[in-house]
Amino acid sequence: MPYTDQALLLALRGAGQEAVIQIIWGYDHPVDLDGVQRFYRSFGHGLVGRLIERSPLPFGRHRWVSVNGPQAPLDIAEHPRPRGELYDWADEQVELPLDPERGPGWRMGVQSFTDGTSAVSVVISHTVSDGGGAVASVIAAINGDGRDIGYPPARSRSRRHAVGQDLRQLASDLPDIGRTLVKAARVAARRKDELVAPGAVTAPVPSGGREIVTTASAAAIVDIEQWDHRAESLGGNSFSLVAGYAGKLAENLGRTRSQDGAVTLMIPVSERDDPGHTGGNVVTIAHVTFDPGPVATDLSGARAAIKQGIVTARQTPDEMVELLPLIPFLPRRAMARIADMAFSFSADLPVSCSNMGDVPDVLLSLDGTVAERLYFRGVDRNLTRDVLERRHGLMTVASARLGGKIIVPTMSYQPGADNSSTHLREMIAKTLAEFDLTGVIE
Repeated sequence: MPYTDQALLLALRGAGQEAVIQIIWGYDHPVDLDGVQRFYRSFGHGLVGRLIERSPLPFGRHRWVSVNGPQAPLDIAEHPRPRGELYDWADEQVELPLDPERGPGWRMGVQSFTDGTSAVSVVISHTVSDGGGAVASVIAAINGDGRDIGYPPARSRSRRHAVGQDLRQLASDLPDIGRTLVKAARVAARRKDELVAPGAVTAPVPSGGREIVTTASAAAIVDIEQWDHRAESLGGNSFSLVAGYAGKLAENLGRTRSQDGAVTLMIPVSERDDPGHTGGNVVTIAHVTFDPGPVATDLSGARAAIKQGIVTARQTPDEMVELLPLIPFLPRRAMARIADMAFSFSADLPVSCSNMGDVPDVLLSLDGTVAERLYFRGVDRNLTRDVLERRHGLMTVASARLGGKIIVPTMSYQPGADNSSTHLREMIAKTLAEFDLTGVIE
């Protein structure tokens, strides 16, 4: 199992959090339940047909194990709900139990609404797969191309065999671990202020700080032709417009650096070039900073910053990523602090900005018919108010192009601000208007 996947699991466990991906299909026509059942039986293979099995050694490497087929019952609601409760239902689906170790690693639900529309939701543990892997798995299931990656079945090793195998793996990892210890000492000396910063996980928790918080969520849906025309007229392309939109929305929400008003985007760049790559999260993170002030009239600055940020991310290894071989040796309480450092939570106000690009339209055909709408989002579960306050809030923007539309979902929480989805939709409408764009806001 790659260090990155084990690190993600342990960092989330250490922080008491979970990360999931949700895709929602919206239908204005009756959903084909036979087609939904067919997809449900086909989906639990490949990247999503697996779980994580821990080593019996305290410092051993975890491994992927095969759990093919459905991992939880298909949840078909018995009674329709008002259409205005779509996101309430979607939030409820997100909160249903998922566990990348014990299972289920994914689950699926169907809900009808009183206006005759319907929705289908698939929720996947982000530890099991990133967005690119999730989309590829959905398309494979729709096409009936689910494959067996060849992982061993869960609990297929005796304890004696597992200990021996993992000891040999640990011995082969020791040279890397030794070199990483030297790097870690250098990083600790250089970044000691961050390690002992006031925002550390050992800081006292304010009264009520353990309250679980639901972040605001909304999506803008714009015609691709309108989007591309506007991007070109501003001297950019589709993704630089997504980044510019994210920066301007961050500015409108008050999520910019106090000293200069700049916005910092964390842009995951997929490295899943090989279809056979089975890592759960195969991305490089580019850090891109620019002034959001002029982006609604000129994207050239943002576009140049993105290009340079991606080049830098690929040419200059992230020192925190280089420390991943030490992950199995870190105490659980240290993992949340390491996550804060890796994502600059204590030093900046980052905005996660993911771009799925052009997605095949077949993604809309989960049940064999074409869904009129599709939404998707990444959700951090079990976020407490104290964690959000320590990290100075969060904001994620994503995008995908399919069915003649570009879909741009946003999730946001800003300390001390109006964190309702209604307010977020208002800020999305304001931001679209600043770019002379129109669209549907859900």
